[in-house]
Amino acid sequence: MSKKDLPNGPMMGRRDLLLAGAAASLAGLVPAAARAQAPAANPAQPVLFAPATGKWRTFQITTTVEILKPEGKVQVWLPVAAFTNPDWFKPGQNTWTANAASAKLVTDPRSGAEMLHLVFAEGEKAPRVELTSRATTRDFAVDLTRPGATRSLAADEHRRNIEGTDLIPVTGIVKETSDRIVAGRTGDLEKARAIFDWVVENTYRNPMTRGCGIGDIAALLKSGDLGGKCADLNALFVGLVRAQGIPARDIYGLRVVPSGFGYKSLGANSDVVTKAQHCRAEVFLSQFGWVPMDPADVRKVVLEEPPGKLTLDDPKVVAARKGLFGGWEGNWFAFNTAHDVVLPGYDGPHLGFLMYPQAVTAAGLLDCLDPDNFRYGIRSAEIAV
Repeated sequence: MSKKDLPNGPMMGRRDLLLAGAAASLAGLVPAAARAQAPAANPAQPVLFAPATGKWRTFQITTTVEILKPEGKVQVWLPVAAFTNPDWFKPGQNTWTANAASAKLVTDPRSGAEMLHLVFAEGEKAPRVELTSRATTRDFAVDLTRPGATRSLAADEHRRNIEGTDLIPVTGIVKETSDRIVAGRTGDLEKARAIFDWVVENTYRNPMTRGCGIGDIAALLKSGDLGGKCADLNALFVGLVRAQGIPARDIYGLRVVPSGFGYKSLGANSDVVTKAQHCRAEVFLSQFGWVPMDPADVRKVVLEEPPGKLTLDDPKVVAARKGLFGGWEGNWFAFNTAHDVVLPGYDGPHLGFLMYPQAVTAAGLLDCLDPDNFRYGIRSAEIAV
């Protein structure tokens, strides 16, 4: 069904054609924000951030894309729920409706990114697709005071998570900076802790950065101005960790529900999550496995958590800094860990990462950070199970 090309036929054109699955019963869906854990009674004094491994919850996101000015051959690529970590995230089904000439789930063999790829017939006046993705997730935290037996990754997975990418090199200024940070530290946990603390203490969230940032960490370090957003700051963290030969990865995704701890800055506070993209990071530690870490969100708390512009010693920041080294909330939807992504059917430059809808017309690749002119929207809902 959804994994096959859409056949051409007389019923194509501007009529939407159901490609896969039946729509979920509306009775089983409620806005994600409405089903969030109740925030603290006083938003100015939230419960301090302290995630622990919790119950599983299922979310659905619906992405609608319309091409307002179709010219020539129109193609669209949408990231789908594909990432898997059985500790805290299990992808579900992806279904869609579209008036495309062909539509199929594809994987970029170079990066491993999975996406829905649609090709529209030339002359189609109103290219449109609606993609629904489901996944099950939960709050997750690792007790870093209780090391277990030594673990290891398969050789290919280990290599993939220590090597450099176009935007995240592990040599040159990145390696030099990493070596200075971990000088005198031993063991992967101690080194990861030093790098996490350095990123928290030496970077800042720049509200003027478009989207989630670019993630060019060598340029960031060379500039001496360590400001950006999650795709910059967590990429910097991942690159500095990888430069020590410790596996680490960015996970690209989307906030879908408010924080259960009442932190306004750490959740999606509306069912409309069109601009709620966020990337997180994981580090593979030999005695713990994959461990969640998110220094970029610590800097987000500093800048944005009411009343704003907090200090590092503010109790809310201290709690977030502690909780995000080894844990996070399951209020977030993961897509992939891919870098240097090639869009199948497109002969232009590859992408640094795939976290936003992408589209191309005869005019070129559309600006994925301009959802009004591109016209795409994303909504989230929690599924009652």
